[in-house]
Amino acid sequence: MPLLDSKTWQPVRLSGGESDVVEPATGESLGSVTLATADDVATAAQTSGAVQSAWARTPHFVRAAVLRRAGDLFAAHADELREWLVRESGSIPGKADFELHVAAQECYEAAALASRPTGQVLPSEAPRLSYTRRVPAGVVGVIAPFNAPLILSIRSVAPALALGNGVLLKPDPRTAICGGLSLLAVFAEAGLPEGLLHVLPGGVEAGQALVADPDVPVVSFTGSTAAGRAVGEAAGRALKRVHLELGGNSALVVLEDADLEGAVGQASWGSFFHQGQICMTTGRHLVHASLYDEYVERLAAKAESLTVGDPHRDQVHLGPIIDKHQLAKIHALVEASTASGAKLAAGGTHRDLFYRPTVLAGVDDDTPAYAEEVFGPVAPVRSFTTLEEVATLASSSPYGLSLGIVTRDTALGLDLADRIPTGIVHINDQTVNDEAVAPFGGVAASGTGARFGGEANLEAFTELRWTTVRREPADHPF
Repeated sequence: MPLLDSKTWQPVRLSGGESDVVEPATGESLGSVTLATADDVATAAQTSGAVQSAWARTPHFVRAAVLRRAGDLFAAHADELREWLVRESGSIPGKADFELHVAAQECYEAAALASRPTGQVLPSEAPRLSYTRRVPAGVVGVIAPFNAPLILSIRSVAPALALGNGVLLKPDPRTAICGGLSLLAVFAEAGLPEGLLHVLPGGVEAGQALVADPDVPVVSFTGSTAAGRAVGEAAGRALKRVHLELGGNSALVVLEDADLEGAVGQASWGSFFHQGQICMTTGRHLVHASLYDEYVERLAAKAESLTVGDPHRDQVHLGPIIDKHQLAKIHALVEASTASGAKLAAGGTHRDLFYRPTVLAGVDDDTPAYAEEVFGPVAPVRSFTTLEEVATLASSSPYGLSLGIVTRDTALGLDLADRIPTGIVHINDQTVNDEAVAPFGGVAASGTGARFGGEANLEAFTELRWTTVRREPADHPF
């Protein structure tokens, strides 16, 4: 029986309107889901909270076993889930397989969190036992986007559950199945107690309700910087903790000694993987002047060689942009860039939602596709002559998510990286990388730091409590 039986897609508790599940490659409706209202969010928070305390008291090895089974189920149902990722999010099969692999690994790593030491014994001036202990935060709200829907949901859902929390997951309604209801189905089959995890597809109203709900003390948000600012402001007013993983305009720096063929291979993947719809996408190519002309020529040739089409029915390198709104934004930035003097070396055209991989040369500070996050398959290329210049250029963006440096001198690459504010650095690799064991997050306009992955999850989804114990009641002056 399929994991996602059509009769069980929609949680019966939701009361909002119907939303079509649309395949962006064809415009075909794959089904429908019911959206969540603000009242649904409140009900879900209360329901999850009612069972969360019992889950928190469940022995760690029982929670860990549920997470391990969930990891196994992502592999067991890979064929079905891969098809949803391809058809609903526009992923090529290889990208869908990567998401499934990471989802399983996130569950396995989360299972290990359940048995980590929970605190420390502290020295005390008084005759008492003094210690710290990590306790679950309560109910965690997770707001996830469309671009890597499974990864960007599971990386918060899995550790939050493993550490004893309840979870309310609000996936983007455009990817409500592969980024939301698929997780609900997996964890139900894995044996998670009923009512602990709620999936609440919805738009702005549902997101605002989730952030404001008094029964949700922690919010994990992944999305645009503009939306993240609004989430952060609302969470701040409610005095609740919020983890923000936001946009990026990441630089790939190609130094004078770089292997040009290898650098272009990194550049192509960094800018065109998943149609550039990745927060870590290489949005700025900073290339030494001695390599610049040939780099542009080779990258343009690579872009022209890539196939764009329906990833469900054809073997392609790039699938569709998620919707017409996002495509219009991408194309407007490309047209504004060429109007301001940038040279279109490749691409810049589209058929329906299929946008050709695009290379822009001759860009400067004011070129829109260079200065802004495009979130599409666009590679703006700019030259530099000195290390001081490229350090300034790479640091000039308001974002600080990921950085790639290509050089034969790895010590020089590390030294340059220390001069550029960023949350992630890759020497001799492009900017798009993710592993369940590694901390993930950006600085400045890219978010509030490395709040996901590895041991960072302990701080993200628990509270540190100080406890003291005396043999007899303490004596005080009055």
